[in-house]
Amino acid sequence: MSHLLGYSMYVNPSIFKAYDIRGIVPDELDAAVAHRIGYVLADLLKPAVIAVGRDMRTTSDEMFDALAGGINDRGVDVIDLGLISTDGLYFAVGNFGWDAGVMITASHNPKEYNGFKICREDAQPLSSQDGLQRILEVIREMDEMPKSPSPGMIIRKDINRDYAAHCLSFINPASIKPFKVVIDAGNGMAGATLPPVLDKLPLDVVRLYFDLDGTFPNHPASPIEIENLRDLQSKVRETDADFGVAFDGDADRMFLVDKQGRQIGGDMVTALVAKSLLSKHPGETVLYNLICSQAVPKLVERMGGTAIRTVVGHAFIKPLMKKHNAIFGGEHSGHFYFRDNWFADSGLIAFLVCLELISGENRPLHEMVAEIDPYFRSGEINSRVDSISDKIEQISGLFKDGGQDHSDGLTVKYDDFWFNVRPSNTEPLLRLNLEAADKTVLEAKTKQLLEIIRS
Repeated sequence: MSHLLGYSMYVNPSIFKAYDIRGIVPDELDAAVAHRIGYVLADLLKPAVIAVGRDMRTTSDEMFDALAGGINDRGVDVIDLGLISTDGLYFAVGNFGWDAGVMITASHNPKEYNGFKICREDAQPLSSQDGLQRILEVIREMDEMPKSPSPGMIIRKDINRDYAAHCLSFINPASIKPFKVVIDAGNGMAGATLPPVLDKLPLDVVRLYFDLDGTFPNHPASPIEIENLRDLQSKVRETDADFGVAFDGDADRMFLVDKQGRQIGGDMVTALVAKSLLSKHPGETVLYNLICSQAVPKLVERMGGTAIRTVVGHAFIKPLMKKHNAIFGGEHSGHFYFRDNWFADSGLIAFLVCLELISGENRPLHEMVAEIDPYFRSGEINSRVDSISDKIEQISGLFKDGGQDHSDGLTVKYDDFWFNVRPSNTEPLLRLNLEAADKTVLEAKTKQLLEIIRS
């Protein structure tokens, strides 16, 4: 790729998101751009090595070759981790003490997308504020990429066994009961990272879509959307399984469904994981994002822990966890962060912690959730609007009698309900989340807000 020297190039700024780099291949992100990203990343961070993993998308090998070529041209070695999950990449960087890591993935986005999630040492995320925008600026400014007189090398390393052992260290495998569990890997990376862990557990696993396939032939690998859980829900009921589990495309997010096939929200999973960890480690701090149910902080406080509310997004939550030395952090979107995992997120660890909790409580998942959750929620409802900022300002004026918080979009609180509207960081959407103490209030307020948003 060193033939790309000596010319300036246009880079679509929209691919540089708040937490990662992501776009349609090749229209928005191609090999030439990937090569420059690798070169500039190596130049800015000046690491000894950069670990690079990739998912099963059809363009991931091409993106690896280009990115690694740019890194090598700057004189930096690449540790090629092969096909892994995003949380596997975070583990590898933290565990082996490497200077930086890049995961080639577009997570839950459709098959035509790809991108890069980047972290520094100790799996610290590189966000828009502390690095991603600088990469864009340098790419725009540079018209030469002088190749290092000592080009870097590519060194292959398999971390799958090490990662499986690390995840299993969060629980006592001997305590796990022989549940029947349906797992939907969504043709994503969970199909590769789960088997070494499942081999150590006494579960009766019904496997759905474990074959790695970047075309996503069965359904999009985005389990936060209920339509992508249909097959899992049906299989749980059909096989009389105890519960079901779904992972997204790069396997860093995890969702549960109960015995009846009902989706358990990411905030309720946050509450379950917090319950398990606080029972072992009383008095610790737990972070939860502002979209999570009020059930989460109330449970943490009942158990003697400290609950801290945060804005949405891993690039913001991980530094806050480190600042407060929080044992755990959870998001409604299915991201779960662990102090003993370099404050990084892992869907697999969250699944194991929940599995241990369910084994210990000896009662169905839906009963455990019902005990801690008295509320009714809309779920995340997305709407395309002409101007997100204008719409948020309009809503703020119409609900000015409520308690308002503008830390991430707009949150408005009343005695019997609260809601948040915020822009997506990855798509041109306005997201609505609403929670109420009464179902009638939930339905009325959701309808009112959607009429405003979509008018």
